[in-house]
Amino acid sequence: MPQDMSSLGKITKEVQYATDSTGKYVKELSSGWDVKINALDVAWKEIEKRRMQARQQVVDGHASPVLFFMEYRLMDIGILSNYTGFWKWQIRRHLKPDVFNKLSENKLKKYADAFNLTVEDLKTMTVHED
Repeated sequence: MPQDMSSLGKITKEVQYATDSTGKYVKELSSGWDVKINALDVAWKEIEKRRMQARQQVVDGHASPVLFFMEYRLMDIGILSNYTGFWKWQIRRHLKPDVFNKLSENKLKKYADAFNLTVEDLKTMTVHED
């Protein structure tokens, strides 16, 4: 059973199936596997790239902070719709900076709550590590 330490291996172990000395399948705990670790590293690099691109779009005035926090919290429009109660088409509109800047405090609070931050943090794209 592979025991290659990954960043998740410090937090949790994963159940894997292996064969024992008699050839029967048994459950074993694994802290990681190099192939899986490499695949996860590639995925996290892609996520970080998307986060940086989203931040730049907000800074350049092409998107609202909602886009950045969707990427940061690994959400899509459907998930965010479920958390906020907004229709998907409303969220698409709120991704536009001019529309976002006119949102009421109540609507901003719904986004802030969905992203687990304050309205001020939402507006300024301030991230506090959990």
